[in-house]
Amino acid sequence: MLFTRRAVTAAALMLATALSLLTGCAAPSAKSSMSDSSATYPPIVFVHGNGDSAALWLTTLWRFESNGWPRERLHVIELPYPLARDNDSKAQPGRSGTAEHMAYLKGEVERVLRSNGASQVVLMGNSRGGYAIRNYIQNGGAATVSHAVLGGTPNHGVWAIQGYNEGSEFSGTGAFLKGLNAPKNANGDEVTSPVRWMTVRSDKNDKYAQPDGLWIGAKGTPTNVGYDGPELMGARNVVIAGLDHRETSFAPTAFAAAFEFLTGRAPKVDIVPEAQVALSGVVTGLGLNPNDPASGDYVNNLPLAGAELSIYETDAATGQRLGAPVYTRKTGPDGRWGPFSPRAGVTHEFELKATGYATTHFYRSPFPRSSSILNLRPERVTAAADKEAQALVIFTRPRGYFDAQRDTLRFDGRTPPPGVPPAGAGVSSSRLRLDNAADRAITAEFNGERLAGRVWPAAAGHVSVLELTY
Repeated sequence: MLFTRRAVTAAALMLATALSLLTGCAAPSAKSSMSDSSATYPPIVFVHGNGDSAALWLTTLWRFESNGWPRERLHVIELPYPLARDNDSKAQPGRSGTAEHMAYLKGEVERVLRSNGASQVVLMGNSRGGYAIRNYIQNGGAATVSHAVLGGTPNHGVWAIQGYNEGSEFSGTGAFLKGLNAPKNANGDEVTSPVRWMTVRSDKNDKYAQPDGLWIGAKGTPTNVGYDGPELMGARNVVIAGLDHRETSFAPTAFAAAFEFLTGRAPKVDIVPEAQVALSGVVTGLGLNPNDPASGDYVNNLPLAGAELSIYETDAATGQRLGAPVYTRKTGPDGRWGPFSPRAGVTHEFELKATGYATTHFYRSPFPRSSSILNLRPERVTAAADKEAQALVIFTRPRGYFDAQRDTLRFDGRTPPPGVPPAGAGVSSSRLRLDNAADRAITAEFNGERLAGRVWPAAAGHVSVLELTY
């Protein structure tokens, strides 16, 4: 284990072994943990990142549940407009500012405290979600929070360049982050007491904690942000080698570090299957900037009414449907679907139809546990290259990125998949544009998770999505 100025480094955090190393290596203000003998567990509120949704916490919730955390004490917020404004001080259609983000989190914390009868919550945030957590705690919320865990939050900015886009909340020299990072005591701590804090970061594989501006479109330009940008003075700062930006919250090793921080003991990281699984979620759509329609779609988490969902069991090797739909639903104003109870070990196709969107065929691995955040968003084909293809197949990993050097990955026999750079974890999806729309199997693999789907004709308005769970 290496010690840096602000970090507890775990170069290869190997679950139980690494957790035993982490215990007792916290900064003085971060040593305390909740009693392991408590008969109940405090509620946890999970806060997703920029442009993301509640659904990304799926496997994290499964792991907490597999270690005895009651499902009713795990709460995930869904920010309606999850993308940050270009300039935090200026209203922007379909986007949220830091004040709105904090207010939304505050309302959710208060709701959770009322519903659980608790006096405090734990807050866990990925990326931009950590900004809302810090902002809320620093501005009146400290008494309601016992622990805060931030994964991959760019606490010192994605860039810190004087005069460059300092209105953005991601600017390390901008007013927002300078206010959050102002010293809180004589030790120079950047975190608010008495909350116990932990950050999790990558050693050097987080695209938003890079000294070079490659991933912000400025290759060769110094960002003035180091690999340690997510660390905070006064927090327990954990480094896990090789993780990408999203994995700092959603990887098994990140979960293990967070669980140990909260409880003082190492968890099981394997997801324990349930005897009876119930799935549900929300169908959301895409927005269009009314002031600039030519700018294209933007992501939102607003419910999409009138969407038609059909779920099919599929052959795991070929993606072929095994008969008629096993579930159908047309969404109402709340966009919700479910509950649906899948058979154990069975792969599925989720066919989603909605006016103004492509008929989207999602192919998914078997579901070992229940979830109410299995959210779906249909595709809308806008790019010229996509429109020209006879068939479009998307391979996506919502809870992490693809790294051709680190990962074992293959898409329709291609390695690395189209659009995945030869080095670095910078993209989370690959698009395969086919010149033949004949029906056939198409497969993708990522570190042992294998998906099989079918090719559908783009001319008839179809898109296939092979979506990883892990």
